[in-house]
Amino acid sequence: MKILYIAHNHPPKGAPLENMGGMQRVSMQLVAEFKKREDVEVVTLVQEVPWKGIEWRTALFLIRLSMQLPGIVAKEKPDVILFSSMVTASLAGLTRNRISVPMVTINHGHDVKLRVGVYQKYLPKVFRALNGVISVSSATRDECIKRGMDPEKGIALPNGFDVEDFQINFSKSEARERLMSLLGLDFGDKKILVTVGRQVKRKGHAWFIKTVWPLIKENVVYLAIGDGPEHDKLKELRESVNNKEHIILAGRQPDEVLSMAYAAADLFIMPNVPVEGDMEGFGIVLLEANLANTPAIASDLEGIKDVIVNGKNGYKVADNNEVKFASRIDTTLQNGLEDLSISAKEFVFENFTWNKVADRYISYLKRVSEN
Repeated sequence: MKILYIAHNHPPKGAPLENMGGMQRVSMQLVAEFKKREDVEVVTLVQEVPWKGIEWRTALFLIRLSMQLPGIVAKEKPDVILFSSMVTASLAGLTRNRISVPMVTINHGHDVKLRVGVYQKYLPKVFRALNGVISVSSATRDECIKRGMDPEKGIALPNGFDVEDFQINFSKSEARERLMSLLGLDFGDKKILVTVGRQVKRKGHAWFIKTVWPLIKENVVYLAIGDGPEHDKLKELRESVNNKEHIILAGRQPDEVLSMAYAAADLFIMPNVPVEGDMEGFGIVLLEANLANTPAIASDLEGIKDVIVNGKNGYKVADNNEVKFASRIDTTLQNGLEDLSISAKEFVFENFTWNKVADRYISYLKRVSEN
């Protein structure tokens, strides 16, 4: 099967990996997995740009491709066109009457719920033009159906995960010492809670610091890695709570620090809250933490529902319930943490490695291309 893969958001060649977002990593890993396989030939049309200015660069990229794509398809003769997101899938609505090849998109959540009026009005046309839709979670698929997607067109398939990206050969204690050295900090005998992610409202950092943190009884330190529009607000909130010195807002960090944080953590924390016009499509950071033998405590919300199985790789807690969230952290730290840590890593290998996920992608693409 020959796939023409189109993406608008790959990083420039040689860009530091820590500057990549989750969607970028997933897109690049998917292409790499396709290229390993003997049953697939993949041709890529990707825009390689930094985040700065990506909006206008993407607009030009899509306008140019809307004119060039029919000719490219005629030359390459793919069996199916696969778009990396709903943004690139907008080309389906512009070119459907000029291209007979089946078109499929992957979508991630935010690219479906993006709060731009013109974009939302255009989505039903895109869904009509597409032959298939791969959503990274059941929640994302539901959002597509709300916007006019025929349920028969859509399937929920998880993101894959490249285990080579986060192979860590340090024990918890070794990673802990190395992390403290890298950050210039001393955690003493405190348990480590880690959050990784862009600091935007839906990630729930502010809710966690303001309402959950004061209720945690265990002796812990909370390390939040990442930056974003809420970073300054989090600094202010930190000043208003007890034991503020045990809350570390580390900002964006290189991959070495990120890897050590995953490995050193006792628990990974993902305290998302619902936000209109935004959503957590999947939560790849949960798998990154699990691969480092770190189970997660996360909000039972949106795409997170498909990633965590209670008692296997962590626990889900009803969103906006600070009492239960704090209690689950305390209980998990006190009981069965070692077994849960081992189970979390096994869970990733059993369900989310790219070679297994890609099998499901290819099976679906073949089915669409043959109909």
